[in-house]
Amino acid sequence: MTFSKTTVFAVACLALAGAAYAHGDESHAKARKFDASKVEDTAFGREGNPAKASRTIRVDMADTMRFSPAEITVKRGETVKLVATNKGQVLHEMVLGTTEELKKHAEMMKKFPGMEHDEPHMTHVKPGKSGEIVWQFTQPGEFQFACLLPGHYEAGMVGKVTVK
Repeated sequence: MTFSKTTVFAVACLALAGAAYAHGDESHAKARKFDASKVEDTAFGREGNPAKASRTIRVDMADTMRFSPAEITVKRGETVKLVATNKGQVLHEMVLGTTEELKKHAEMMKKFPGMEHDEPHMTHVKPGKSGEIVWQFTQPGEFQFACLLPGHYEAGMVGKVTVK
């Protein structure tokens, strides 16, 4: 069976459209099922057990490309539930990481804006919805959270986590 160039192009466009939508898929905003056997340590901590979260920190995201609050402080070893609420009209996300990791990820997002990922240190949130990250901050220092959708990070949609 032979396909025309137009048919191949149309199928490719449909596949790319599906991938672009997948990045904003509402399933990302749902709570993850915790599996201790899959937890990996990072430079900024590790996925936390929701049953051990000592507190909930609410962070709003807005179309002004800002988080509120833009700075949070936690204790080393503390497990917290971060609830990110999108108060805007466009998709936003909250991604935890080191400054270097977030910069690299933001550059990758520019090249592949429809990339699909579902990591425990990130949540994608549609307008009017909330997403959660449960995280144990195991290392002292300053880390960031950011929206890495193309243009958002560059517009200053970045916050700071201080781990004492």
